[in-house]
Amino acid sequence: MPVFKTTQGDLLKKLNVVPLSKERDLQRLVEKNLIETLGLQFLSTEYTTTSGGRIDTLAVDADGAPVIIEYKKNRNDAVINQALSYLRWLKTQKPEFFQKLMIDKLGQKAFDEIGLDWKNPRVICIAESYSRFDLDTVHFVNTRIELIRYRMYEDGVFSLEALNVLEVPGHIEGEKEQPKLTQKTGEEAEPAVEDFIQKSTPAVKEIFEELRERILALDEAIIEKPTRSLYVGYKMANNFTDVHFQKGGLKVFLRPIEYVDPKGMVKQIPDGYNWKLNKFFQLTSSEDIDYLMGLIEQSYKDVL
Repeated sequence: MPVFKTTQGDLLKKLNVVPLSKERDLQRLVEKNLIETLGLQFLSTEYTTTSGGRIDTLAVDADGAPVIIEYKKNRNDAVINQALSYLRWLKTQKPEFFQKLMIDKLGQKAFDEIGLDWKNPRVICIAESYSRFDLDTVHFVNTRIELIRYRMYEDGVFSLEALNVLEVPGHIEGEKEQPKLTQKTGEEAEPAVEDFIQKSTPAVKEIFEELRERILALDEAIIEKPTRSLYVGYKMANNFTDVHFQKGGLKVFLRPIEYVDPKGMVKQIPDGYNWKLNKFFQLTSSEDIDYLMGLIEQSYKDVL
């Protein structure tokens, strides 16, 4: 969801997401504010394991459970596997090593008050975004692993959002079944993405399926909405791209911003049409998907 700042006259100004220059900047910011942000006590940074790796942050929660924190400045599938690898290492150690770490950092009195819950360690991953595959993976891992999404905005605004449940029917085992819509007499059924795919040529189908997978991988919170107007929309708080099906390919619409587009593939819809997504490009070959995903990601970031 976008974040707004109030201005004079009770008007709202949308704060733009700004990139962090280094992953280490994210780590330092969280470590200096662990109590305020996550309710954790800081123990160590860049802790070297006996297996040769380095845990970004070691902490302990209010119940005395060890906490491993790993960071990724950008979306990165490896952060979960890396964190789980460190957890496996932690479980092979003796609790006395962690007890000593707590006493050395927090003092004997604090250790006596908190105690050590060695049997219930936690893993926290902090990244800009995650894919739906990440959330599926976490669901089936039998451990306490938490995914947290960070955002850095202009004016020094920082946010952390815990991602607990992926609300995508059919992705999560045990998820409540979504109520089925009853089609009334004479009422047109809601369209499905598969309807567009089935009506497409094999070439267009192949291009769309690859593009669709890449778009949904940008963020687990993306909503995919097929419409009766022969296109599929993708949105966060607002639509950031609409994919229209054509005989020879796909026409992809984008937000009205200035794009970094060295190949000049983005075209402008005349202002008289009053379309909210007034930029577009033509996609006729899967060879262009890598380049065009860069444009789609720029549009996606405009709605954060």
